[in-house]
Order: sequence, then structure tokens, then C-alpha cells
Amino acid sequence: MQAIILAAGMGRRLGKYTKDNTKCMVPVNGICLIDRMLDQLSNFGLSRVVIVVGYQGQNLMNHIGDRFDEKLRIEYITNPVFDRTNNIYSLFLAKDRLCEDDTILLESDLIFESALLEKLISDPHPNLALVSKYESWNDGTMVRLDEDNNIVSFITKDAFRYSEADSYYKTANIYKFSKEFSRTKYVPFLEAYSTAVGNNEYYENVLRILSFLNSHDLKALPVTGEKWYEIDDKQDLDIAEALFADDEDVLRKFYGRFGGYWRFPKLLDFCYLVNPFFPSKKILDEMQANFATLLTQYPSGIKVNTLLASKCWKVKEDYIVPGNGAAELIKLLTEKISGKVGIIRPTFEEYPNRLKPEQEVTFVPFRDDFRYTAEDLIQFFGAQPVDALFLVNPDNPSGNFIPFNDILKLATWCKERGTRLLVDESFVDFCDSWGTSSLLQDSVLEQYPDMIVMKSISKSYGVPGLRLGILASANKDLIADLKHSVSIWNINSFAEYFMQILTKYEKDYAKACSAFIAERKDFEEKLRTINFFKVMPSQANYFLVEVIPPKKAANLVIKLLKNHNILTRDCSSKKGLCGKQYMRIAIRSHNDNAKLVEALKSLE
Repeated sequence: MQAIILAAGMGRRLGKYTKDNTKCMVPVNGICLIDRMLDQLSNFGLSRVVIVVGYQGQNLMNHIGDRFDEKLRIEYITNPVFDRTNNIYSLFLAKDRLCEDDTILLESDLIFESALLEKLISDPHPNLALVSKYESWNDGTMVRLDEDNNIVSFITKDAFRYSEADSYYKTANIYKFSKEFSRTKYVPFLEAYSTAVGNNEYYENVLRILSFLNSHDLKALPVTGEKWYEIDDKQDLDIAEALFADDEDVLRKFYGRFGGYWRFPKLLDFCYLVNPFFPSKKILDEMQANFATLLTQYPSGIKVNTLLASKCWKVKEDYIVPGNGAAELIKLLTEKISGKVGIIRPTFEEYPNRLKPEQEVTFVPFRDDFRYTAEDLIQFFGAQPVDALFLVNPDNPSGNFIPFNDILKLATWCKERGTRLLVDESFVDFCDSWGTSSLLQDSVLEQYPDMIVMKSISKSYGVPGLRLGILASANKDLIADLKHSVSIWNINSFAEYFMQILTKYEKDYAKACSAFIAERKDFEEKLRTINFFKVMPSQANYFLVEVIPPKKAANLVIKLLKNHNILTRDCSSKKGLCGKQYMRIAIRSHNDNAKLVEALKSLE
């Protein structure tokens, strides 16, 4: 068996990365694609590897040099018109070699796990195409399969329909052809197609024609969890570097993205904290029905969006300002806060990160489970006075919760001392008493006019993509100042429409909150069966767990990600966590939670 690698293309979409080198010389995590591929191929006893070069071909040959001579016999074919042809011509130039031996055909812009090659080569079927179920990042050739994994049709770009995408498979551009198939079927059609249509085409078009014959010569071999990626542009390169990062770097690659995990469709995200039971299907259907209108029209300005926020959260318009996520409002607010600021650690780092170090006065709970009360805060900050006190309630990542009446006691104490109290209640709708625990009430705000209430709608309502948050206070001057500070269109049309229709779905939201509370209880019981976990009680949509030695949080997080495609948060380095090992685990749907528990059990 031999391998043929098509490496003549110019890779224009990679821009600066291919200015002086061909695409397969682009490094992924420090290793060039071609080096990785040749090293993988060297483990299968191949008779030779034929590389079709073109753009920067001499650079590629010089780069490979004689480094693989002891492992592989490498031959080169040059495509002199690489800039005027496509990969069908590169393969046409190698057609004689194709007929001389069974062949693994690969494109050079691929990165994949070696298990895929092992799977392909060991399969008894002589003619195979590696395929994987269609995912949102896929582009290029799609196929349909029958129940026996025969490829029954190739889907062109013009014929692609998103409504039918569930039935599509993406070719991974890795094939196995027997020399008999190449000699009697593929190459004759390749020659005929090139003569009739030209050389600025793709070799898969020949396979598409063969599929019309109903010969079932070519079967599909579906990928079942093995990783692969095709690198066409710099975003592909970025994603590939995350997928194929080593243990030392993989968490930085994923954590540093701060979201956008739809680019990793199989990933279960237990890091980011959103309501798993809302929005309901009905509200999603209504949003989708208006998608085209919302996408193509401008949103309203701050006046209209303030009215909508006031309607949804039943606070006077003079008391509330909507933001492009709570993050926008946190930034604007902290810029206006001077003097000493009380912070409870561990906490949501966006708050202290926006302060000057000299402003921060830190309270760290003294109990092992990071529980603390309003009285604890009153005693501590009574001895260490501050001008403002920031409280996340329920807290992140501890899940600690101070009940409503105790929050009012703290607010009264702050009012008497002239201390501005900020309460972030982004997670309050997850607590057992969620229906009576919110401070977003005109009467409460008016009783404590210098108190500020922050709420991330992304988290409570499960809509982080909308980027929506609110800030409320009876301090009208502060609210007016914040409204003046936001941009004219700080809320997009989708977020505006969500607020427009949200009150119709209040019953659905109440059901979602009740369903969540039941799921949290069930999930907590299951997490407590993990023998290397100490689970902290929580009134939020996550659990802080202490990892019991000799287990280490970072090792567990890496194994969950690399072996199970589950992303969790290592919190061990968070300030205030006393140097022990901790993880924060979000609460997702029942099925997702069960998958995590099963994965954790496998690590016991």
C-alpha cells in the first residue's frame, strides 16, 4: 500500500501564513502539517509516499529533505500549472502511480488522529471514504449514505440544503482506493472527466459520477469520535490548535476563547453558566420566525430598550438601564466607583479586574465550605471600612446564598454607614426561593437609593448569545449617567425582540426554574458519589467541588476534555481558594449531567 498526498495548492485563504510556504508547511502547535502527516504514515509500512507539489514546491521539498528517508520512500510529482488548475489535475498527474498499488489518498491541509488511519487501513473494504456527520464548521464535499454505508450521492454546494443537513456526511478528504478500482473505474473516469470538463475542478466530482452508476464500489467509513480538521483559513488554524493542543496548553487554548464553543459541536460545556431549561421551544420558534427581519433591521435606541427592560423586570424606567451583557454595565459602573471597595473572594473576577489593586479590601470566608452570612460581612467591613461593597448573590464560584431579608439587613447597615452596596443577582433565579428573592422591586430600590442591583439575563434566561444585562437603582442621576455613557445601539435587534416578547412566556420561565431546582438536587446527589469530590452546597447553577488528593483538578479537567470532550473549570488558582484543588461544574440538562458523572466515574 502507498499514499498519495495532494500538496500543490496555494492556500490563499490563509493569507500571511502561506505567503512564502505551501499550506502543509503551516505549523499547528509548533509542528508543520506535512511533518505530522508523514510521521503518522511512517507507522504503516507503506511502499512509498507520492507528494504532488506545486506552489512553493521547492520550499516544501527542501523542508522535507531526507529526514524521513529511514522511514519512508518519498517521491515527488510537480504540478507546473498549480495556479490555473485545481486538485483534479494534481491527481491526474499521479494517475499512473494510483494504478500501481492500493492507495491512501490524502489532502495536505488535514490534521487528524492516527487512529483514523488505523481504522481506514484495517477495514476489509477495499475502497473507502472517511466521513463524519455534518457539523456547522463543515464546508466542501457532502455525501449521503444508505443503511449499509454505501455512498449513494455526492451533494454539491448548489444542491446543499440546511433543512436536509441531518442526513449529510462530510468527507474528510482521506480515501482508500484499491489498485483494481483505480485502474478499472476511477482513473478511466478521471481521464474522461478532465478531457470533457477541464482541469479547474475537484477530484471528488469523479467520485460523484461513479456514485450515479449504483455500483457501490465506494463505501463510507464514518468517524466515531476520532478528531480531524481541515485547515483552509486562519480561523480553522485557531480551532485546530485548540483541538490538537497538548496537555500543557489545551486548557489555555479553550479557556482563552471565552465562548464560541459552537465551533466544537461535540463539546459539552460545563464551564459557562446558563439556564439549561430556558428559553422554551415556543419562544425559540417565535424568535426564529422573525430572524430575517431582526437580522436586516436596526434595533431601537436606549429609550425604547429601557422601556422594554422596565416592562420585563417591573422596575421604573428611571431606575433601570439595559446593557450589552452585564459585562458592559460592570465596566461602566466600576469606572465611576472611587475609594475603597469591599470584595468577597473567591468571586467573579470581572469585578476586581476592573478595579485598581489599591482599591480592593478582601473578605475571604473562614469556613471550609466557603459559606458566609450578612453578619460575617458586617463584622468584617465594620472593622475595615469601605466606600462600596460588591456582593455576588448567589456567589460565583462558591454558590453561597444570603437570603432576601438578610440582604436587606446588610443594605440597611451599608445605608447607615454611607457605603454603596452593589448586589449582582445574576444567579438568584436559580435559588430555591427564587420567586421572592430578587431585589428588583421599586419599593426596595427606593428604600435603599444608593444600592445597585446587577443582573445578567444571559445566565438566568439561557440566552448568552443575545448579550443582555440590566442594572437598576433608585439613584436617578447614576442611571441617567450610565444611559448617557452607553453607545446609541448597545442592544442588538435580537435582544430587543427577546425583551419585547418575554412577558408572554413568564409561565414557561417559572416551569424552567422549578425544573432546574429539581435537576440541581439530583445532580448534587450524583456528584456526591464521586469518591474524589467534596461538593459544596449551592443555590446557583453550578457546584464548587474540592478535589481530594492525590487527584488534581488540572489533570481531571484535561482528561475530561481530551478523553470525553467535556469542558469543566479548574478553579484552583482563583484568589481566595486557599491553595487547595477545586473545580467548578455547571448544571446542564439531565442527560448531559449523566454523561459527566459517567466520565468522572471512569476516572476513579
